[in-house]
Amino acid sequence: MIPRRAVAAIVTTALGLVLLFSFRTPSDSAVAGAAAATSPPGATSATGGQPTQTPAQPAPTVPAAPSATSAPTPVPTTAPTAAPSQPGGMRDGQYAGAVVNIRWGAVQVEVTIAGGRITDVTPLQLPSSDPRTAQISEHAEPLLRSAVLEAQTAQVDLVSGATYTSDAYLRSLQSALDQAGG
Repeated sequence: MIPRRAVAAIVTTALGLVLLFSFRTPSDSAVAGAAAATSPPGATSATGGQPTQTPAQPAPTVPAAPSATSAPTPVPTTAPTAAPSQPGGMRDGQYAGAVVNIRWGAVQVEVTIAGGRITDVTPLQLPSSDPRTAQISEHAEPLLRSAVLEAQTAQVDLVSGATYTSDAYLRSLQSALDQAGG
């Protein structure tokens, strides 16, 4: 004689397996629906042997992903409406940016423009209220300065670990560049 618990365990396991194998994810249903929609009328389905009768539906369109070998599409450019006063479009000089206050202190930078290009960015104020804040500022400032000088814009990536200081630095820089006409 088989104990009741064993019978219950076998029945529960069998029911669980049936449910597991009959489970369909939404993507499985979409694939099955697409297969049924593409089969000829009167064809039998793989699951029931009955003819499939599905209304004609347009196939979903999925944009093709660009291949690694495809050339990038050129972006049309427009000619400037007026010639800038300097080659880079900015007036030469030194411009102090706005003071940007963050939780750990104030941030302000000064930008130097020569020949219409950014030639230097000098911090006038950086957060240094405690040793950790000062360390973060000392780490972030040279990285930001280098990125700005290379990119010639305030649109550079923030320094990881110094997000607020980086954002404030770049906002102050952008206000200085706005003064320079850039």
